[in-house]
Amino acid sequence: MTLTAVVENSITAFDSADWNRCFPSDPENWAFYRACEEAGPPGFTWYYAAIRDNGRLVAVVPAFGTEYRLDTTVQGVLKRITNQVHRLLPALLSLRLIAFGSPVAEICHLGFAPEVPAYDRPALLRRIVTALQEFGATKRYGLLGIKDAPARDDGLWRGALAPSGFTRLPGLPTAVLDLPYGSFDGYLESLSKATRKDMRRKLKAFKDIRVEQRRNIDHVVGEVSALYEQTVAHSDLQFEYLPPDYFPQLLRFLAPEASVFLYWHDDELVAFNFVIETADRLIDKYIGMNYAVVPKFNLYFNSWLHNVRYCIERGIPVYQSGQAFYGPKLRLGCRLQPNWQYFRHRNAAINTILQVVAKFVRLDRFDPAIANLVKEAA
Repeated sequence: MTLTAVVENSITAFDSADWNRCFPSDPENWAFYRACEEAGPPGFTWYYAAIRDNGRLVAVVPAFGTEYRLDTTVQGVLKRITNQVHRLLPALLSLRLIAFGSPVAEICHLGFAPEVPAYDRPALLRRIVTALQEFGATKRYGLLGIKDAPARDDGLWRGALAPSGFTRLPGLPTAVLDLPYGSFDGYLESLSKATRKDMRRKLKAFKDIRVEQRRNIDHVVGEVSALYEQTVAHSDLQFEYLPPDYFPQLLRFLAPEASVFLYWHDDELVAFNFVIETADRLIDKYIGMNYAVVPKFNLYFNSWLHNVRYCIERGIPVYQSGQAFYGPKLRLGCRLQPNWQYFRHRNAAINTILQVVAKFVRLDRFDPAIANLVKEAA
């Protein structure tokens, strides 16, 4: 066995079949990351830390580099204050970050070739972490992190990172809705009486909306981009900004699994929802809405109900509805899958300061659903 650790700057350094063997049946596959490279958010550099055995890919984790704002997870009034500080003194709130994970994926994808036994995986991950640490130092990244390590991998990450003094924080959980129902009415009956009544009332507001599923949106790229920008403007939590060509590019790379639901009122596009579909789940990836008509048509809830109906009618057992907006999702039957973040700065003094700052900006201070999940996982 001859193991070599590498850090590549494009996924094209890996054969697509070799990559996808490490992530069997994951819809965010080689093609997904290739599309992100082609048309992904500005301000990020793509990396991939991997282990090869005699040239054969045996372990890999995507990564990225960026200027990271320390107030990214801050919400509410405090966010408005930090925005003002950032406008006046941007360097005060920004650090050069290299991190495992992706700005456009909900979890940090950690993949091993299927023949790699479980007992070898911790050592391989430690070598990957060391490789990215050394690479980050040569590129003058001070802060090393892991963005949204899923609970299923957290034991591996804790083992690999604990000796290096990383700080662990709650990340944004992934909301998942199990759909063991034979009909849409069966799903509605699973909700509380008050919620069921509220959803039926909201459905009535949707009667004048026409929904179209498309795998090519070249004819409405401008409208889709404008709706996305409205949604970004209404969100406190925004790590990345997606350029207009991102959605059509992703559709081209991920066809036929990716599609967009377009919501029309007469001839006006009032909302869109980008989804990735596999046999076992529908991933609600991106949404954009015209906030001038959101209350009139209850667009958020009705797009949710449309997706639930779509899954049930096609026998898709899981609806993965993304990160944030957890209160309504729990009310509609979701369960939350924990994700975790880790960080460490190469400078010990700065690292100590960041550990103090982290106590005030950690996500469970701003979202009761995340706070409850952290308590349950403790």
